[in-house]
Amino acid sequence: MGEVLWNRMTAAELRRAADQEAIVLLPVASTEQHGPHLATGVDTFLGGEVCRRTAELVAEQRPIVVAPTVWMGLAEHHVAYGGTFSISLPTYHALLRDLCDAILRAGFKKILIVNSHGGNTAALGALATDLTRELKAPIATTSVYALPHRSGSFAAVLEDQKGVRHACEAETAMMMAVYPDCVRQEKLPDAFGPKDVDSPTVQPLLVWKSFKDVTPSGVMGDARKASAAKGEKLLAIAAQLLASALIAGEPWSDAKVMVAESGLR
Repeated sequence: MGEVLWNRMTAAELRRAADQEAIVLLPVASTEQHGPHLATGVDTFLGGEVCRRTAELVAEQRPIVVAPTVWMGLAEHHVAYGGTFSISLPTYHALLRDLCDAILRAGFKKILIVNSHGGNTAALGALATDLTRELKAPIATTSVYALPHRSGSFAAVLEDQKGVRHACEAETAMMMAVYPDCVRQEKLPDAFGPKDVDSPTVQPLLVWKSFKDVTPSGVMGDARKASAAKGEKLLAIAAQLLASALIAGEPWSDAKVMVAESGLR
């Protein structure tokens, strides 16, 4: 297995990967508050880590490359805490269009945008259609935690929750496993918040509100129950599930239908 990270490969190596019809994973994340105990780069670090692990598994059977992680996203609901970058939807659309265009112009044909920030989710669902139409390529999207949530695999590891919330048991555990220097252990006693309410970005009847109105601590869940051992299990599950799907040919097995429905030829 060779190198899988785009920014650790030479241009010639990337051309060969494109010639071999390698998949490109484009991790998209955010830089935002994550409670009193976690660094602001959580989504960027964890999204990139899951993509790297996934690619190393996939590379045993087919070519794959992980593009550099997009570290900014739609995070207005976290701005009130400070320490947060947030960009507008038009900017995000233009950024993703230009990044995907660059990947396509480098010779690659299959791009999977892999999201690790909840605030990006609704936008990506809509932008996938626009990007496919504008770039005339089957741009796919997923979340690093979508498959574990659907399968219930994370619930078997976690004590406080069934899946990933925010600055919670799950995110804290994964950070403990791979970026322990970004976890402020002395702040863990204060790292808890409501867990029985929906995120302000996924309520069934939605009116925008700051995350701070939902959880003053910036945490949704109870990070005090986190451990590095749990985090390693969660990362391994997420990577294995996504790798298995990609090896099986997903999500492009239905790409012809999607492209036809988009009016492309």
